[in-house]
Amino acid sequence: MKTIFRTILFASGIALVSSCNNFLEYQPKGTLSSDQVTSASNAEALVTAAYAGIGNADMIGPIASMWVYGSVRSDDAYKGGGGVADLQDINFYEQYNLTQAQQGGGFYHPLTWENYYKAISRANVGIRSLTNLSDTDFPSKKTRLAELRFLRGHSHFMLKMLFKNIPYVDETLSNDQILATSNRQGTNDALWDKIATDFQYALDNLPVSQSQPGRANQYAAAAYLAKTRLYQAYEQNDKHQVTNINRTRLQQVVELTQKVISSGKYDLHSDFAQNFLPEFDNGIESVFAIQFSINDGTTLGRLNTENGLNYPHGAPQYGCCGFHQPSQNLANAFGTDANGLPKFDSFNATEIDFKTATVDPRVDHSIGIDGHPYKYNASLPYSNSWVRDPGVYGYFQSMKEQQLATSQFFKKQGPFIGVAKNVDVIRYADVLLWQAEAYIELGQPELARPLINKIRTRAAASTGRTKKADGSDPSKYLIKTYDASGWTQSYARRALQWERRLEFALESPRFFDLVRWGIAAETLNNYLAKEKTRHSFLSGASFTAGRDEYLPIPQREINFTKGLYIQNPGY
Repeated sequence: MKTIFRTILFASGIALVSSCNNFLEYQPKGTLSSDQVTSASNAEALVTAAYAGIGNADMIGPIASMWVYGSVRSDDAYKGGGGVADLQDINFYEQYNLTQAQQGGGFYHPLTWENYYKAISRANVGIRSLTNLSDTDFPSKKTRLAELRFLRGHSHFMLKMLFKNIPYVDETLSNDQILATSNRQGTNDALWDKIATDFQYALDNLPVSQSQPGRANQYAAAAYLAKTRLYQAYEQNDKHQVTNINRTRLQQVVELTQKVISSGKYDLHSDFAQNFLPEFDNGIESVFAIQFSINDGTTLGRLNTENGLNYPHGAPQYGCCGFHQPSQNLANAFGTDANGLPKFDSFNATEIDFKTATVDPRVDHSIGIDGHPYKYNASLPYSNSWVRDPGVYGYFQSMKEQQLATSQFFKKQGPFIGVAKNVDVIRYADVLLWQAEAYIELGQPELARPLINKIRTRAAASTGRTKKADGSDPSKYLIKTYDASGWTQSYARRALQWERRLEFALESPRFFDLVRWGIAAETLNNYLAKEKTRHSFLSGASFTAGRDEYLPIPQREINFTKGLYIQNPGY
């Protein structure tokens, strides 16, 4: 396997591509010399290669989908599949205490590390090459440089969210300097600032709109900078404890999200389902997405295979592989009380009965439940018989990332599955809830309430596609908005955290939210205490505060740098 050093320096063999209608739908043409990559005629191809880089991964080294790292490591999902030994690396993450610095054959987090640094390398090659071109030779120089900085910011952000202590690599570093760059160059705050600098550059230099779908614009940069400042606001010590919430950063979040909100360019889809159907890719709710395609002139299409293991194993149209199964805890969280609000304190006391309980409609967009329509197909009810190993992981199946086998965006390759559905990195619901979170922590919870209620109002209206063949609802839907009564900062914080869980259930932000809020250990150990009474495979699992908030630095990277990289605490 490649080391980080060789990964970062791989650019001499970077594949470049030529134009088509969708700027990512290109057929690879081979490699170019160092002279060619600095020519104006190939500048666009370098930028396209950098966009491709943020989605160039696979199911054992994911960088587009975070279901392994953000969903299974949280209280949202179990690994699934054919028992704990099936892709045991993911089982190690789910158990927390079994996670190792170097797992198996170097798959998953070591390969994810490598794939993100490949993407960073592509961005840096593009920045160096475009910097040497004149504005006359390349009129789009300013915009394309800003896009490259945005893409580099994205990869560094994701690495920091996963590993915390990472080497920051930009286009100014020589090969020797890269090799001498530590993963502890400065403070945690200083590293956030470096990442923020790329998004600020993009914000200052990108246009408000782009002619080609998928390219970052000024509002995508503002949103990503807001996300960066929000994470940075929760200041952590070396043991990953949140020691302070920085009000200046929170105010920046308010201002940056307001820039997006006030633009009039984005809104919530009228139906929650539209976020999970490829027909609506790059729609009004998508602020920035990783692009995928099919039937684009290439052999297989630019398909996302990272979620290809997650389809119902026993369903005849799929046959593989039953991973990413929703937890009982998550299913219970969709229950509502007589007022249509979350059952904060009692939600997990018993297993929810979907025949009698009132629920948030988003449950039938998120979880496959016996007898309920599967992926908006009223004539295809989900069946418990489809589950691969119910004795270990129960009967639920995730649905958001899946597509019907009859979809024109679906392709099966042997036992594996790929789809041409974009992966939304930021959608407008994120922007609304980030602003709501900032208002709450600034002591202005009343300003957060209409933002949260806007999300809940859309959820209440999203019942058209989930109906059964006879036109009835498969569940007893009851969801209401919050009123001013009892809307304190403490209550608002709880409502915000709950809303993020249900809105983005199984989309993978959950684990990272818990770490940001500083409540991962408490939440996940409470989760495990109950889950151990339901599922024996979790009997030895435990979350250690100060260790399990972040993945370990891959041991092979520490070995290659002769100990320059310092391992995260506890590993």
